[in-house]
Amino acid sequence: MNLQDGIDKAGSPVRMLWKPGAAPWTPEVVEPEYAGWRAEQRAWHEGVSLSDLSHHMYDMFIEGPDATKLLAAVSANNYEKFAVGRAKQIIPVTERGFIVTDGILAREAEQKYTLSGVPAAQHWVQYHGEKGGYDVTFSTDASSRYRQGGGDPRLFRYQVQGPLAQQLVESVFGGPLPPTNFFHWTPVALGGRTFKALRHGMAGQAGYEFIGDWADAAHVKEALMKAGEPFGLVRVGALAYTTASVESGWIPSPTPAIYSDADLAEYRRWLPLFGIEGQRPLHGSFYSDDIEDYYVTPYELGYGRLVHLDHDFIGRDALIKARENVRWSKVTLVLDNDDVRRVLGDDPGFVLNYSRHRIETDSGLAGTTYHTASLDPYDAVIALSLVAPEHAAPGTQVSVVWGQHPGSGTAADADLGFPRIRATVQPAPYNEHARTQYRQNQS
Repeated sequence: MNLQDGIDKAGSPVRMLWKPGAAPWTPEVVEPEYAGWRAEQRAWHEGVSLSDLSHHMYDMFIEGPDATKLLAAVSANNYEKFAVGRAKQIIPVTERGFIVTDGILAREAEQKYTLSGVPAAQHWVQYHGEKGGYDVTFSTDASSRYRQGGGDPRLFRYQVQGPLAQQLVESVFGGPLPPTNFFHWTPVALGGRTFKALRHGMAGQAGYEFIGDWADAAHVKEALMKAGEPFGLVRVGALAYTTASVESGWIPSPTPAIYSDADLAEYRRWLPLFGIEGQRPLHGSFYSDDIEDYYVTPYELGYGRLVHLDHDFIGRDALIKARENVRWSKVTLVLDNDDVRRVLGDDPGFVLNYSRHRIETDSGLAGTTYHTASLDPYDAVIALSLVAPEHAAPGTQVSVVWGQHPGSGTAADADLGFPRIRATVQPAPYNEHARTQYRQNQS
């Protein structure tokens, strides 16, 4: 059954996707907590942490004489200055300029790439590669939850992050690694195993992501864990890991804008129903019967710096117009602690919520939340959100409507008696390091 079949059977994309109260996603094959989510969050702020990212990533390996040509045709990124040994966020958009979803693209060789992340971007690239007759091959490695036949990942990914990360790394490798800019990598060796050290940190703190063949995974992990003992290394569980993107300002998995355009009907028939596009749920107090009310452009996600209009690609003309018509600004909402306790209980514990909750002011709807989570280092629950530009100034007071709209058959703006949580608008990324230094020396 394909995605278009699912839409037709449900009656609309929103009816297919609307699942009130759906459980929040957490990484596959990772314990929820090791030292407790609070201690794990504090580790990347105050000490050093280790996150195992090996199992939840979806990887596509793209190779062939037309690999760069294909990627340049389906994304808004610049490839002329994209050197081997670098990584970047890929920004694919539809013909109308709305984002499909982002992903992390690594250039392994002149015509060889690895695309990692939510598979909606991989699907978009592969479809156009096959339909366009590009001389390129694709191979994939799904996340451990969905890998056919089970088995191990092809790659390990271990992220070491925090103020003490550099000291731990120097201890493991017997000295400092070569100077490496953000989202660049350097080859490293440990006990005869060679792999990559990517300068990257999900929450904006100093750190590396070590990536290599799964056959070497246990050796590398054991070395990192042993070297980390004197530094108080803390392993990060699935709960704490999901919160890093909230403070770093990355909105994971925006709704792919592929459900409504008539000219994408063939693409929807190519996509399986039981894939990310057919199964990633919509829910929260914000509801619309029109799936296009959930679409966003790269500019509205804060990705304008990644858009390069100096080449021809799908959606280029629409993006030229979209940059002059930005409807939403990305912000962080800091929820009022008293209201959080009033609505969620005196001890709300760990809060993780991907619901699209309504954000309101006295004049009505001001935007929606995207990712809400407890952040113990800030003693707050914060929500990465999109709001109308006139409400985006730091210090603006808003309220979050906390509840689950039942969906079709109930008016989108019906007063369902949901409680309100007061919140204050702050910048995104909320983490100061991520906001001011995260991408220094990236070029």
